[in-house]
Amino acid sequence: MSIKFKNKLGEIEIDKSVIERVTGLATIECYGVVGMAAKNVRDGLIHLLKKEHITKGVEIKFDEEDNLIIELHIIVEYGTNITAICETLTSTVDYHAKEFLGIECKEIHVSVDGIRVNN
Repeated sequence: MSIKFKNKLGEIEIDKSVIERVTGLATIECYGVVGMAAKNVRDGLIHLLKKEHITKGVEIKFDEEDNLIIELHIIVEYGTNITAICETLTSTVDYHAKEFLGIECKEIHVSVDGIRVNN
């Protein structure tokens, strides 16, 4: 699915994969976020995704009125304030969506699927 805009010069179409990529890149820029998470359906384990697979930790949905809803699955660093990370993350993702894509986000949901502990 994609989002379409019309202006006086024509039509602009932004593919869902572009929204996922911009959102994933904005997410991993945030302090305390180690990376995106993906759940292995077969064994139920959470895996830290490498940078080239960050879109798998992002789900893009649209409601009945075509409003954008973003779901993020992240892994955070042990010892960081999870609430502060999520607040920063939602404002950063919302800013990037508005600034780079021209899209208003109706909702941004953050799921912390894991914590990385450094030895």
